[in-house]
Amino acid sequence: MAGKSYDMIVIGSGPGGYVSAIRGAQLGKKVAIVEREHMGGICLNWGCIPTKAMLRSSEVFHLMERAKDFGLKAEGVGYDLDAVVKRSRGVAKQLAGGVGHLMKKNKIDVVMGEATLPGKGKVSVKTDKGTEELTAKNIVLATGARARELPGLEADGDLVWTYKHALEPKRMPKKLLVIGSGAIGIEFASFYNTLGAETTVVEVMDRILPVEDAEISAFAKKSFQKQGMKIMEKAMVKQLDRAKGKVTAHIETGGKVEKHEFDTVISAVGIVGNTENLGLEELGVKVDRSHVIVDEYCRTGVEGLYAIGDVAGAPWLAHKASHEGVMVAELIAGQNDVHPVRPESIAGCTYCQPQIASVGYTEAEAKEKGYKIRVGRFPFIGNGKAIALGEAEGMVKTVFDEKTGELLGAHMVGAEVTELIQGYVVGRQLETTEEDLMEAVFPHPTLSEMMHESVLDAYDRVIHI
Repeated sequence: MAGKSYDMIVIGSGPGGYVSAIRGAQLGKKVAIVEREHMGGICLNWGCIPTKAMLRSSEVFHLMERAKDFGLKAEGVGYDLDAVVKRSRGVAKQLAGGVGHLMKKNKIDVVMGEATLPGKGKVSVKTDKGTEELTAKNIVLATGARARELPGLEADGDLVWTYKHALEPKRMPKKLLVIGSGAIGIEFASFYNTLGAETTVVEVMDRILPVEDAEISAFAKKSFQKQGMKIMEKAMVKQLDRAKGKVTAHIETGGKVEKHEFDTVISAVGIVGNTENLGLEELGVKVDRSHVIVDEYCRTGVEGLYAIGDVAGAPWLAHKASHEGVMVAELIAGQNDVHPVRPESIAGCTYCQPQIASVGYTEAEAKEKGYKIRVGRFPFIGNGKAIALGEAEGMVKTVFDEKTGELLGAHMVGAEVTELIQGYVVGRQLETTEEDLMEAVFPHPTLSEMMHESVLDAYDRVIHI
């Protein structure tokens, strides 16, 4: 395949890359995709999918422990961690295999190996069999990101884990420290805490889940504490002393450093873009703190070179990457009505217990932007379906522009909110106002009725509280 030429080459086969390749092929382009490790990237193999499979196991375990609440009997309830992990790996494998099948179906050439960009429109791939030179007028960088490692807190796979070690644990942690309370940190804390690990979460910001609305963060914190989790905010892990089978963490809070002992540490302190060894600087691509600088259409400033997904910066979400991948493929195909992806229209979901989901501006952000706002809230305890499910803990919060009735943001915590949030996402996409949402008829009994009531509450019309 030396010197093979294409219309479009995609580097990286995660949810940004493989989706971009498929859309390009659908639009009649000759496409190749380069992948150095696993089809499906981190998301399918080591991220979104296997973590959800594991969290589902812990959720079912939690329900089994509550069997009595539902009039059921389940005695001697336990779990087999190896079997939980095996199921999770099986789910990941099935989906990664599915991506390979989609590549074949769409006649996309897959080149397994490590890519570099030796010049404009050129991709050199180091494969098992040697080097392959490919050319294309358009190249899409979808190389993703990896876990950030802080000096002195580096993972060793034994005592200190990254997300990868946490997905294939050698043992069940007894005393666990999770550094970082973003989505990844909180999901692992939730999983291991539910299975019985004594869990402490350390967050450097003044609250856990710092990107969420402050009220939702506070609600989640209370819920986690009720489940036995220890939460330390405005705290920093200064150093880890590793010994046989234990780690002593030096944690600074309020100017004081205290020592705490753990048997396992999970580091979830953010991510670093995979920009090295590609030859980007020589091409004139601007990279800032490991992320490629792009415009709203994911263009790098180098003709014919685009960057999408995590490597192109926040929000670091698979669905953002996929959407950008489609947008870029459509630009390459010369479509005229291509819309840029707006970060404030992308929902964020965290699959801990209780779940958390949000879209748009938080209450604080809306005020900062100068909006005069109306805020509505509705608690799960006021909803018939939530009570029937035995999931009466949670809330839905909506933020509106008082002047126009525009839905500025929606924030939820509670059972299944990661599925509910899409109602508000569609609403925002269709430029909904409070009136549209109030006049929509929500089916009964469903959790979705709380979405209606939260809007009613913002306008002093709430029925069920």
